[in-house]
Amino acid sequence: MRIHGIEEILSEHPVFKAFDKETLELLAGCARNEHFRAGDRIFAEGDPADKVFLLRHGDAAVEIATSERAPIIVETLHAGDVLGWSWMVPPYRHMSDARAMTEIRAVSLGADCMRTKCDDNPALGYQMFQNLLPHMAVRVRALRMQVLDIYGTKKG
Repeated sequence: MRIHGIEEILSEHPVFKAFDKETLELLAGCARNEHFRAGDRIFAEGDPADKVFLLRHGDAAVEIATSERAPIIVETLHAGDVLGWSWMVPPYRHMSDARAMTEIRAVSLGADCMRTKCDDNPALGYQMFQNLLPHMAVRVRALRMQVLDIYGTKKG
């Protein structure tokens, strides 16, 4: 079994494939390996959004809690997906819950570290924006389709 360094793991993730070696080394300083068992809560709505997770293995459920019933899964994420966008938008609090559906291996990037590096290097911040925005757009479209499926009205 081959052991991967954080820079190599980042370089293989869809969001970071376009980043050069020097930038990956810089971002690796914000990163650490994470492990969650099936059923573990990754974060809860209202928690500080202090990390963004790059899923390497396993599945995560993004859930919205309701007072009337069990949490509703609004999205299921898999290896290659990014979990947690709230680190980018003040007040930097999670807007949903996240739970491991299966065993998960991920790399987390510390939000304060990432924001500082992007603030200190606007070119890096812009590159981060360019690479994250397409992934966010795909997720918003998928959520839109799910909402239409759940709440759409029948014609006729």
